[in-house]
Amino acid sequence: MPRSRPGAARTARQGSRVAESVIDGLSSRALREIRRFERTRNYLSPGDVGAAVRLWKDYVHRPERELWHDYEWGDVHGDCCGDALEARALLDTVTQALTSRSARELRSLVARSDAVWNRPSSSYEAAGGA
Repeated sequence: MPRSRPGAARTARQGSRVAESVIDGLSSRALREIRRFERTRNYLSPGDVGAAVRLWKDYVHRPERELWHDYEWGDVHGDCCGDALEARALLDTVTQALTSRSARELRSLVARSDAVWNRPSSSYEAAGGA
């Protein structure tokens, strides 16, 4: 049987790669641990944690009127685009499963978005609250 050329073998290997989590602000050690976590859990696929971080970050930066609409009527885009509150719950689960060093990095990254989420609204401040 003839031997395959090395370039063809490399190309075949690269084509079968799966999407990996790329999360800005995390060390390579934490990313490696998250990839291992995604591979070993049957309810996760590669890239789910990164998608959850992006979904939560995008959700908390939405305009207040859209967040209020979601609060009153429910998130109508949750089925197609993902539920941000479920993504936040997944991030809590992941931080509990990681080592303390990696969990601390992920927690600090998520805490930035949580700070935006917990910020009081401008109308509340104008009315004399806090």
